[in-house]
Amino acid sequence: MEKPHPQCADAVLMVRPQAFGYNPETASTNTFQRAGEPQHLASDRDLARGEFARLEQALESEGISVCAVEDTAQPVKPDAVFPNNWLSFHADGTLVLYPMQSSSRRLERRTEVIDAVVKRLGFRVSHLLDLTHHEEHGRFLEGTGSLVLDHRLRVAYACASARTHPGLVAEWARELKYEPVIFHATDRAGVPLYHTNVLMCIGERTAIVGSGAIAPADRERVLARLRASEREILELGLDEIERFAGNMLELGTWDEALGDSRVLVMSEAARRSLSSNAFAQLSGCTDTVLTVPVPTIERLGGGSVRCMLAEVFRPPA
Repeated sequence: MEKPHPQCADAVLMVRPQAFGYNPETASTNTFQRAGEPQHLASDRDLARGEFARLEQALESEGISVCAVEDTAQPVKPDAVFPNNWLSFHADGTLVLYPMQSSSRRLERRTEVIDAVVKRLGFRVSHLLDLTHHEEHGRFLEGTGSLVLDHRLRVAYACASARTHPGLVAEWARELKYEPVIFHATDRAGVPLYHTNVLMCIGERTAIVGSGAIAPADRERVLARLRASEREILELGLDEIERFAGNMLELGTWDEALGDSRVLVMSEAARRSLSSNAFAQLSGCTDTVLTVPVPTIERLGGGSVRCMLAEVFRPPA
């Protein structure tokens, strides 16, 4: 009998930013980004590094294994703090490399980063799926930004956008044996949401979905597929999505006293956006809720804590 696929990784890759800042190249499709003042560039970088360090420390304090790799100063990579967009590590030993829309973000792909995960976290690469050649044809799929995955039932959710090509979602799903669920979602101005993980998170016992952003023609189909997973569903509106409440991630850890446990990670802005009832519902579906402030990274980078974490599903020994 096939072993169940784990939903939550117990290890993550993080990339410590060197040249973090507002990237006008990505802002054309990411409406969450807000431009900073040029005179604050150095202080913004320092603030971002501080936010990174606090998240790294908080995760380690909960027993999550963190492989933190230092970014290189040159070439300048303002979005390097979001590694989950260019690679993913899977429990069967598959490593996927993804095609990125922004040319500046393609510079983030470094073999030293992969080597660090192999060495420090014990990931064994048994199969490489390299999709980066699609960049030449203007087709993009930005990792677990574009894809929100139900690993247990092998379902890949994706909202179509300039950064998430439906044809590539289908190709990825065929290769990794997932069922693709593709839909459309927009912000309050009608602009397509650039990544699926700003409106959706799937944990062990809960699924968080920004149903208020999903196109009416697709909404019930997506909700029905989520309900079929028998998880508790928490629906978000546009206000919560804009404050990164969709950008959460549940991780797994093990403790001698407690055994297996789950840690739901979110930003302080996301936590503040949730009603007391919504937060109580989430708290009841996980063992620990970890809240970390990352306001500079959210404001300038247009991404939150989930975007900063590339899960590493280590193949069983």
